[in-house]
Amino acid sequence: MVITILLLAIIGLAAATFGSIVGLGGGIILVPGLIYLGPLMLGKTIDAQVAVATSLAVLIFTSLSSTLAYRKVKRVDWRSGIIYFVTSGPASMLGAALTQQFKNQSFELAFGFFMLAMAILMVMKDKMRPLNIRWSQTKQFTDGAGVTSEYGQHVGLMLLIGFMVGLVSGLFGIGGGSLFVPLMVLLFRYPAHVATATSMFVIFLSSILGTTVHAWNGSVDWLLVAILAPSAWIGGKLGAKIANKMSGKGLLLLLRLTLLILSIRMIVSGLLAG
Repeated sequence: MVITILLLAIIGLAAATFGSIVGLGGGIILVPGLIYLGPLMLGKTIDAQVAVATSLAVLIFTSLSSTLAYRKVKRVDWRSGIIYFVTSGPASMLGAALTQQFKNQSFELAFGFFMLAMAILMVMKDKMRPLNIRWSQTKQFTDGAGVTSEYGQHVGLMLLIGFMVGLVSGLFGIGGGSLFVPLMVLLFRYPAHVATATSMFVIFLSSILGTTVHAWNGSVDWLLVAILAPSAWIGGKLGAKIANKMSGKGLLLLLRLTLLILSIRMIVSGLLAG
């Protein structure tokens, strides 16, 4: 039992640390981790719905921990975050409700292709440059280091992005930062560190609403949440600390490889099961 708790804690720590560095939230590692390692560690199969619901519940602690850490260095754009949350929150609840319609094999296939897309996006992200769009509305933001940045804003588009990301977040239990951050940087020219910090704030609020739906449906494994939450809290702070001090390129390379391997594993598993 002690070894099982230790292994779960390590998974929670790794997922939260990686997720906090790039604004992912950690669910993209935690969900497949629970599905594939559950039988080995717990001696029972963890359904996709339970893995998603539990991951989203743990995400509350990861994202809150990261948000508080980013708050100290004044990297969170609170007002922008609230705009994204207006649609991201309800969409997260909708996505959580839709998760119940997935069978395990179809979920693995869908999640596998999603992870593959995220792995490709993360590889390409370093080569992407913000689009040269002249927004009619702009905003200035000064972070804790005294650096002032200017980026665009479009409330309608922000609400649309919030809805799409929230839907994916509730559906897969991944937080949505893997979509939030690139879109914020590419479309509106947010500084990457501000986009990452702000996305974690939105993820915190949205994951609460998404979790309430999963809890209502009885999909959350609260024992697993209790085991994973402490390490997720530590990982959230650790990831934010690393992101504040270094680029984390080595960790990002490891994350990309991990996503690629896991995505192929889930796609193959989904195809064989079908």
